[in-house]
Amino acid sequence: MAGLEVELFGIRFENPLILASGINDKVPEQWIRAHEEGAGGVVTKSIGIEPRKGYDNPTIVELPYGLINAMGLPNPGWKGFLEMVEGYTFDFPLIVSIFGGTPEEFAFLAEKLGDVADAFELNLSCPHAKGYGMEIGQKPESVYEVVKAVKDATDRPVIAKLTPNTDDITKLGLAAERAGADGVSAINTLKAIAIDIYAKRPILSNRVGGYSGPGVKPVALRAVYDLARALDIPVIGIGGITTWQDAVEFLLAGASALQIGTAVSLRGWKVFREINEGIERYLKEEGFSSVKDIVGLALK
Repeated sequence: MAGLEVELFGIRFENPLILASGINDKVPEQWIRAHEEGAGGVVTKSIGIEPRKGYDNPTIVELPYGLINAMGLPNPGWKGFLEMVEGYTFDFPLIVSIFGGTPEEFAFLAEKLGDVADAFELNLSCPHAKGYGMEIGQKPESVYEVVKAVKDATDRPVIAKLTPNTDDITKLGLAAERAGADGVSAINTLKAIAIDIYAKRPILSNRVGGYSGPGVKPVALRAVYDLARALDIPVIGIGGITTWQDAVEFLLAGASALQIGTAVSLRGWKVFREINEGIERYLKEEGFSSVKDIVGLALK
C-alpha cells in the first residue's frame, strides 16, 4: 500500500489532508469529527485577544462554484479558547490559527496558547476584517515583523498564511522565510462581492467577503507553484481542493500538505476519506511508494 503519512516541522501527520481554518472548525467536536473522517490534522478557527461576535447575517453567499463569506473573525478570545479545550486530548496535530493587529498581539497569543498548540498558523490574509489579516499581510515588511515576533515568542512551528490579494505572493513568502517561518500556507480567500439585483445592494452584511471553493483552484494552484519554486520551506496548499485529482495537482505543484475547507461545506465530512483514497490509488497506479515522492514533480 502506498504511504500517505507526511512529516512537517517535525510533526507527523497520518496523511497530507488538514482541516482548514474557516467555517467548519469552531469547536473541538468539529476537529475530532474531521479526524475521524480522515483529516490528518486540524487548523482551528482564528483566535484573537478579545472575544468577537463577528458580523451580522447574512455572512455567507453560495455561488455555483464556491462560497463568499464574511464571518468577521468570530471567536471566543484566547481565554475562552483555553476554557473551550480544557479537558480535551487530541490524537492528531492541532494547529492554532491566531490573528492580531500588531506583531506584539500575535506574539502575546503565541505565548498564551503555546501549551495547547502543536503549531501556529498566522492569519495574515483574511480579506474582510478591518485592521487585521490582509491589511497587514499585503506588505512584506509587515509579514516579516509578525513572523519574527512570533518566532521570538514560541518554540512551536510557525506557518504564515498568505493572501492572494497582492501583486506577487512570493514576496510575502520570502519575507516570512527570512523571518524564520517554518512554512507558509496559501491561499486564503480572494476578495469578492455579490449583489442582490432586486434589493440593488451587496448581499453580505459586510458587503465584501472572501471567495473560496472550486472556482479559486487555478489561482491557488498557481500561487503554490510559484511559492514552491521560490522558497526552501514547506508550502501547504489551500484553495478549491474538492477532489483527489485536485489534491494530486497541488502535490505535484510543490505542496507538502493540503488544507480542505469549503469542500466540507459543499460535499460533507466524507470528502477527507474520498480524497485520501483517491491519492492512495493514484500513487499505487503510478508506481510511487509515498506522498513525498510526488511533491514538486511538476516543478522540474
